Amino acid sequence: MKNNNSYKVFIVAGEESGDLHASKLVQHIKKYNQHIEFYGHGGDRMEKEGVQIIEHINKLAIVGFIEVIKHLPFMMSVMGKTINWIKENKPERIILVDYPGFNLRLAKESKRLGIPVTYFILPQVWAWKEKRVSILRDNVDQCLSIIPFEQEWFEKRNVKTSFIGHPFIELKYPNSSLDFYKKHDLDPNDKILSIFPGSRQQEVKQHLSILIKTIEKIMLDIPNLNVILGKAPGVTIDNIPNFIKIERENPQLALQYGNAALVASGTATLESAVLDIPIVTFYRFSSLTWLLAKNMSNVKYACIVNLIANKMIVPEFIQNNMTVNNLATAIIPLLNNTSSRKNMLLGYDQVRRTLGIPGVYDRGAQEIIKRLPI
Repeated sequence: MKNNNSYKVFIVAGEESGDLHASKLVQHIKKYNQHIEFYGHGGDRMEKEGVQIIEHINKLAIVGFIEVIKHLPFMMSVMGKTINWIKENKPERIILVDYPGFNLRLAKESKRLGIPVTYFILPQVWAWKEKRVSILRDNVDQCLSIIPFEQEWFEKRNVKTSFIGHPFIELKYPNSSLDFYKKHDLDPNDKILSIFPGSRQQEVKQHLSILIKTIEKIMLDIPNLNVILGKAPGVTIDNIPNFIKIERENPQLALQYGNAALVASGTATLESAVLDIPIVTFYRFSSLTWLLAKNMSNVKYACIVNLIANKMIVPEFIQNNMTVNNLATAIIPLLNNTSSRKNMLLGYDQVRRTLGIPGVYDRGAQEIIKRLPI
């Protein structure tokens, strides 16, 4: 490889989880080649790794069909700016991380411009909009999957795919919990319920009021319950009752040290399985988005843990089923040493065994390095 020359790589992540994974991927790529200049759309973590950020994820994290339509002029402007940058700078490769609404369109434009594309963390086209698989087949020359069943699914549809393992298999555990307990004025023997209303402001708006009412109901049965909210970066939490404490610096700690958790459907549910924390998951869309979404989904489950296991391990309450009674009834047994808790932990063990072995970002970096021009 021509290490004496510099390469330009354009990388796109559109939300917090993508920023995390992209930053670690960049970090590992740089171990193998220090002569790569990274540009793209992302967040603070990517910027810390030396990526020159063009558009920040604070403006890009949009959820739901109707919400996307509202922001369409802005997103079209970002797409135009992105295409112009690619035309002017001619990067050797484009790396797309999740964020399918934007990135699949960019993949088509990149193909038209003759720039090869790596897609890391593939769009969940097996869940809805399966026709989009043709975009990957026709426009992406390297697909790197992190979900165990995806490689077989995509390759049956003639999309060559490499399963490199799931990044959560490499979660790092803090050495001591004492700082966490001291920070939140807790005792290690306290019973802790963690809540994760979502990583986007729209999700927090949809979920938080129901979660607060659920906690009030649970505390009628468990009056000494401690509640910790894991706050995602970039979201604002307003008017929170004083019986809820907030973990701002490291939300993962709230998950790790909880006895059980209420978690918005998303990647944090799989993180819970890796950390062995029993959860109940939920999600509410805006009414118009839900009308569209429920007719487009073609999977049995909303929770990625259940999808990987191909059976119901985690209780999930979506849209109108996300009620105070449903959430409280499902989570209370998980706070205690019950058969429900034990069965969920057994299911987690089965899921973890499918996630691969540590070294995910390193394997991804090596695969990408192989595709850079010699």
